[in-house]
Amino acid sequence: MAEDCIFCSIVSGEIPGRIVAETDHAVAFLDANPLAPGHTLVVPKQHYGRLSDVPGDEAAELFDAVHELSAAVEDAVDADAVSIGINDGEAAGQEIPHTHVHLVPRFDGDGGGSFHTISPASESPTDEELDEIAATIRGD
Repeated sequence: MAEDCIFCSIVSGEIPGRIVAETDHAVAFLDANPLAPGHTLVVPKQHYGRLSDVPGDEAAELFDAVHELSAAVEDAVDADAVSIGINDGEAAGQEIPHTHVHLVPRFDGDGGGSFHTISPASESPTDEELDEIAATIRGD
């Protein structure tokens, strides 16, 4: 646990949170500053700053919780869909440096966009650049 992390304080019970689910390695609670009713955060119980820091078994449990909760969140607020996302690192918009997954209920006509609207002005890479990136990710 990190002493100055609000999510660690919620996990430990030091500060209250509206907990909606808990497993051995993950906790889900309503976001205190929701983008929509039912906006839920799923976090690992241990403090990990970035997704790549989370051990594989704990990451699997984290995403099992996300899988289980997405329909429950949608049903709870009669939403039309759910956007699921991670801001992984400060440059990506991560404000709390504790890995967390957002489950944001979406409603027809809510004015929100897709993940492609995050950076609408970015230029598309060339085919050669895409091939190079794919090879690097594969470790070729």
